Order: sequence, then structure tokens, then C-alpha cells
Amino acid sequence: MLVTQEPILRRFWYPVIPLDQIQSEPKHFQLLGENLVLWTDQSGHSKAAKDRCCHRSAQLSLGKVENGNLVCPYHGWTFEGSGSCVRVPQLEDQEKIPKTYRIETYWCQSRYGYAWVCLGENPLADIPEIPEASDPEFRCIPEFYEPWHCAGLRVMENELDLAHPTFVHTGTFGSEEHPVPDEMDITETEYGLTMKAVLGVVNPEQQQKNLKMSESQTVRTLDIDWFLPFTCKLRINYPNGLVHIIVNTATPINDGTSQIVQFCLRNDTEADTKAADAKAFDRAVTLEDKAILETTDYDVPLDISQEQHMTTDKPGILMRRRFASLFKNH
Repeated sequence: MLVTQEPILRRFWYPVIPLDQIQSEPKHFQLLGENLVLWTDQSGHSKAAKDRCCHRSAQLSLGKVENGNLVCPYHGWTFEGSGSCVRVPQLEDQEKIPKTYRIETYWCQSRYGYAWVCLGENPLADIPEIPEASDPEFRCIPEFYEPWHCAGLRVMENELDLAHPTFVHTGTFGSEEHPVPDEMDITETEYGLTMKAVLGVVNPEQQQKNLKMSESQTVRTLDIDWFLPFTCKLRINYPNGLVHIIVNTATPINDGTSQIVQFCLRNDTEADTKAADAKAFDRAVTLEDKAILETTDYDVPLDISQEQHMTTDKPGILMRRRFASLFKNH
């Protein structure tokens, strides 16, 4: 599966850049092989457009933002959020700017601290709903934002693969005594799939402090949601009532690279556990994943006969079938 060759993927929402990075200047991002420029307008709304001026094709992200409008670095042509040109310095009468002077823009929304973009004319689904993000009992902690050289589908399969922690996460939570989950129940949904599972894990010293649990081993009761195409919500429930939620999106830059956008939500406070400590543990976990995932083939076969499988691969098999159905129907 090569993401740039599947036009229907352009009709989904993807988080592309943290909002704080586009507050004062435009930024470049590549989504599904498309070069974008993102900025913030005067009302504080995030905006996205093709990173190419309609005049002489200069890269608009090298320009600047004035009064919420995007200014081309080449000749100073200025564009509002809708794409219309509102100023041409070389024209004496700004009222006579031709309507054809405009740039191509895209759907853009601000959610969870990021600018989300949909390249298609009509979004096929909404931005994934994360109820805890608006729950005052939870705090949101941005964790990391970086490119990985692997396919988004590999990342999503990995999130629901409960057979790999014993072997990949040897330095964090993987338990040799629990190479497979104690329980695993999967249900297909309109948005993707949901999985409930129970997994025994080790609880190293750093995590004992983060969880306020002195036991060297514990149990994770998991509620996992996969949102087609590349967003996963991993809700980890611990025996003491602590809930640690990881939201991870593998935003497709191109066929072989994904921008990994991750934040977590916790039902505790900074006084209980420092955000930096919670982030440090999750970061160690993700680096273990990254080391393996970047060795995998990014052209993931949707025909399940092309790779071998085992029982715990069921979520990945369902994902591949869902993608195959999506492409067939569109």
C-alpha cells in the first residue's frame, strides 16, 4: 500500500503541525506528497494552502504573515485565508486585482494543539473524537512530533500488537512472563475498530514513581481505538485508578515517511507526577518501537497471503481488510 497512490486518503484529516509553530510565521509541511504552507490568520484560525504562489511559483512558506494574511517572499503578493489575493504592491489600484489571482487552499482546523488538514474537497470522516481531551479531570501533555521512516499502517498495527512488548520493550515495560495478552476482544466499528485487552507488564523504578505504585509488576487493562486511517487512542487503566491515554497519529508525509504526532492525557496532576517524567517514560517506549519499525517495508501488502500471521495479528489483519474495502469502494 503506497499512500500517495490512493486518492481517497486525501479525504481524511491529519494533524500536521503544532499550533505554536505557526503563531508568528508560516511553516512548510508535506502531506501525502503535497507541499503545504500553514499559518494563523488574524482571528487565530489555522490556515493551509498549496506552498506555491500563483504568480511565479515561489515557496510561500519562505514569506511572512502580515495582519493574518500570507505574503509571498518573491514579489509581495498577499493572500487571505480563503486564497484570494488582497494586495499586489505593483498595482496602483488594489481594487482591480483579478479574481484569478488566488492560491489553492485546503480544509484546516485546530484541535488538540495541532493544525489538522484535509486535502480532499469533502472530508470522508471527522477528526477523531477524544472525549478526555475536554474532560477537566484529565490534563493534556504534548509528547513528541517527528518523522519516522516507516508506513503509517505499520505504526497502527504496532499499537494494537500485544505480542511485541516482551521482545521490543525490554527496557521499559515488556514482561517475559506475558508474551501474549491475558485477554483480547476486538470489535469493528464505523470509524475503524476497538479492542479491549489485559496485559501483564513489568513496572520499573521510573514508572513506579510515575504511577505511584511500588509493585515491580502490574497489569494494564487496555481500551484501544483505531481511527481509520492512521490515528490510535490507547487508554491504559491501572489497578490504582490511574488512567494514562496515549493518542498517536502517523501523518503520511509520503510513501516511506510518517510524521508521528503523539500526546497523552492523564487523570492526575503535575503535583502527582511531573509531565516531564511521564513524557520521558513514553519516549523511551517509542524509541524502542522506532528502532524496529524503521526496518520494516513501507509498502504494506493488503493481501494477507503476502505475509505470515498469528493469532495476535488479528487487529492488523482487520486493518488491512478495512483499507482494501475502502480502496475498492472508492
